[in-house]
Amino acid sequence: MIALLPVFQPAPGLAFWSVFIFITFWLLVRYFAFGPIVQALEKRENDIQHSLDSAKVAREEISNMKADNEKLLIKAQEERNHILQEAKDMKNQIINEAKEKAKVEATKIISTAKIEIDNQTKVAVQEAKSKIGGMAIDIAEKLVKKELKGNSEHQSFVTGLVKDLNLN
Repeated sequence: MIALLPVFQPAPGLAFWSVFIFITFWLLVRYFAFGPIVQALEKRENDIQHSLDSAKVAREEISNMKADNEKLLIKAQEERNHILQEAKDMKNQIINEAKEKAKVEATKIISTAKIEIDNQTKVAVQEAKSKIGGMAIDIAEKLVKKELKGNSEHQSFVTGLVKDLNLN
């Protein structure tokens, strides 16, 4: 039968050299591998922290910009409303001024028309009086010629008519 041999039989020399090589390897790996790895991890951690801080600052700046933008938007809306109100007021003022001008012009035109009508009425009345007076004189002349036989009667009658006409 085959005897089972233990797989590992520690010998004192082999154990010493195994521990010595392991410790030497561990020190070399620690110095040459773990140091740079730890430094790389610390650098990465610092970069991540810096990125997080930058992101936080950026978020705060964006928040501030949003607040500023909202303030500017509110200010712009207030200014727009103010400009629109001024435009409405100006429109109403222009309309009122135009109405007043139109009233003044209408009053002027009406008064000018009344004066013109009065003048034309006076002229027409004067012409009518003149024509009627002329017709009346013609009629009267014909009547007087027919009725009055003498020159002196004729003269006194005309003088009386002239005096009556001057009174009117």
